[in-house]
Amino acid sequence: MQFEVWAPEAESVVLRLSSAAAGTGAGAGSGAAADGGARAGAAADTGARRAMVRDPSRPGWWCAEADAVDGDRYGFAVDDGPVRPDPRSRRQPDGPDGESAVVDQEAYVWRNPWAGRGLPGGVLYELHIGTYTGAGTFDAAAERLGHLAELGVTHVSLMPVCPFPGTHGWGYEGVSPWAVHEPYGGPTGLKRFVDTAHGLGLAVVLDVVHNHLGPSGNHLPAFGPYFTDTHHTPWGAAVNLDAPGSDEVRAYLLGSALAWLRDYRLDGLRLDAVHALADTRALTFLEELSAAVDALAAETGRPLTLIAESDLCDPRTTTPREAGGLGLHAQWNDDFHHALHTALTGESQGYYADFAEAPLAALAKTVTSGFFHNGTYSSFRGRTHGRPVDVTRSAAHRFVGYAQTHDQIGNRALGDRLAATLSPGLRACAAALVLTGPFTPMVFMGEEWGALTPWQFFTDHTDPALAEAVRDGRRREFASHGWAGEEIPDPQDPATRDRSCLDWSEPEREPHARLHAWYRELIALRRAMPDLHDPDLATVKAAYDEDARWLAYRRGDLRIAVNLAAGPATIPLGGGRNRRPGGRVLAAWEPVRAPEADGLLHLPPESCVVLADD
Repeated sequence: MQFEVWAPEAESVVLRLSSAAAGTGAGAGSGAAADGGARAGAAADTGARRAMVRDPSRPGWWCAEADAVDGDRYGFAVDDGPVRPDPRSRRQPDGPDGESAVVDQEAYVWRNPWAGRGLPGGVLYELHIGTYTGAGTFDAAAERLGHLAELGVTHVSLMPVCPFPGTHGWGYEGVSPWAVHEPYGGPTGLKRFVDTAHGLGLAVVLDVVHNHLGPSGNHLPAFGPYFTDTHHTPWGAAVNLDAPGSDEVRAYLLGSALAWLRDYRLDGLRLDAVHALADTRALTFLEELSAAVDALAAETGRPLTLIAESDLCDPRTTTPREAGGLGLHAQWNDDFHHALHTALTGESQGYYADFAEAPLAALAKTVTSGFFHNGTYSSFRGRTHGRPVDVTRSAAHRFVGYAQTHDQIGNRALGDRLAATLSPGLRACAAALVLTGPFTPMVFMGEEWGALTPWQFFTDHTDPALAEAVRDGRRREFASHGWAGEEIPDPQDPATRDRSCLDWSEPEREPHARLHAWYRELIALRRAMPDLHDPDLATVKAAYDEDARWLAYRRGDLRIAVNLAAGPATIPLGGGRNRRPGGRVLAAWEPVRAPEADGLLHLPPESCVVLADD
C-alpha cells in the first residue's frame, strides 16, 4: 500500500512500519489496548524504517510503498525527529501520542441496507457515547438504541468520537480528526453502532470539531502549517483556513468530513462552533464543505446533512449557496433555548440577561421569526447582534430547537439538568414547546424521562499541569458567571464522569415513566400531523401574556398552549382557522376541556395542551 504525508517544509521524512502480529494483535478493532501499549511500543521500536520520497505531482507531499495489512503500526519521522502518528491516521490504538494503525475500511461487512434519511420531519437525539451507558462504548450504546426507536426519534446525534487523552472526556479536545477514540471501540465499533442504528431505522449524525484541536496529543504542527498566527482564538493560533498553506489544510479537513460520511455511512455532521472558524477567503471553507457534501450525496444517492453550531444568528449560514449563503442544511438555535430556559427558570445571568426582561415575548418572537436577535441590541455582548430571517423563504426545519444540550447543561457549575429544579409539569411544557414547535426538535439524552443524573464537565488528561490548568480555568469561568460560591466538580475526578452516566432504572419508575410517555406521545403526534412538521415559518402565529405566564401559537389547524404559572390560566384562543370556537384535545399533560363557544381555554397550572380545530 502507499503511505503518504504532507510535510512541505521537511528536508526528509522516514516511514517506520511494524507488523501487528509482532505486537499486541490489536488490529481487529477490539478497542481494548489498555494493557498492550507497552508491548506495542516495543514492537514498534524494531519496525522497519524506509525513506520516503517527494511526490513530484504534489508539492509538499512525501510517499512510500510498503506491504501492510489491517492493524500494522506505523508513523512518520520528519527531519530525524521522533516518530509521530499520521495526521490522517484512521486509528490510534494507544491514544493520540501512540503510533497509527492501518485500517482496512472494506473489511467490515455491513448487515443493514440503508437508503438514508434527510432532516426534514426528523427528531434529533444528542448522545454521548462515554456516558449513555456506564460501560461507555459503542457496543453498549448500540444495545440501548431500541429505546430511541421506540421513543420515535429519527436521528442520533453523536458527540465527538475522535481520539483524546485518557479514556473519558466530552470529546471536544480531540485530535487526529480522521480517527476514532479507541476506548469507545475504535473504527469497527463505530461501524457496528451505525449499522445497528440503521437496522432500527435511525440515522446517525456525528459532531466534528474543525475550529481547534485539543491541547494534548496534537502533532500536526510538526508536519506543516496547519495553524496560523494570523488569527488568534480562545484556543491559541487558529486553524489555517486562509494563510499560506491553507489549501492543503482545507483539503485535510474536507477529506476528513467526507471520510466520516463515506467510510462509516454516517448521515450527517454537526459542525462545532463554526463562528470560531477564522476564514477571510472569498470562497469560505464552509461553502467548500457544503458543496463537497452535496456532491457526495448525489454520488451515493443518500441524503447527507450538515448542521452548524453558530452564535451569529445569521440566516445566511443555511441559505443555499446559489442564493449567496453558505449552503449548510440546518443550524442550532440558541436563541430559542435561551428564551425557553429563561421563561422556565427565571435565570438572568450571563447570556440569559438578554431574554430576562420579557422571556415569553422573546419565546413568541423566536417561534415566529427564527431568531430573537435579528438586528437587536444584546446587553450580554454590548452591541447589536443578528440578522433578520426572511420567514417566507427560510424553511423552519433549518433551525434546530431544544430545551437542553450538552453545552447548556454541562457548562453550568454543577451540570444540573432542568429536572433538578423544575416540576414535572414545567418539564412537560418544555417538551411541548420543543416537539410541537416549528423547528427541528432535539432531545438531550435522558431528557425524555427527566433524568436526575447531572451532566458535568469531565476530562482525563494525563499531563498533571494541563489537568490543573483545566481545574483552575473552570473555577474562574464559573466565578465570572456568578457561581463563585458553588463547589465546582473536579473534571479530573473519575466520579465526575460516573455521576454523569445515565441511570437506566429511572424510566421504569415515576415520575420519570409519565414524562417518558409524554415525550413518546408528542413525537408520535408530530409524525402523524403534517402541520407539526410544516416548514413554512411564516404561518406560525403566537400570542402570550407575560404576567399570566402563558403562551399559545397556531400551526395550521393545530393550536398549542402552555401555562407556566403556578395557578390556572384562562387563554383567549378565539375561533379556529375558520373562526369557529371549539376544537378537540389531541394531547394534554393534565385533563383539560377544549374551548367552548366563548373560545376561552382554561388550562391547569404548569400544564400544556395540543388542540385541533373542529
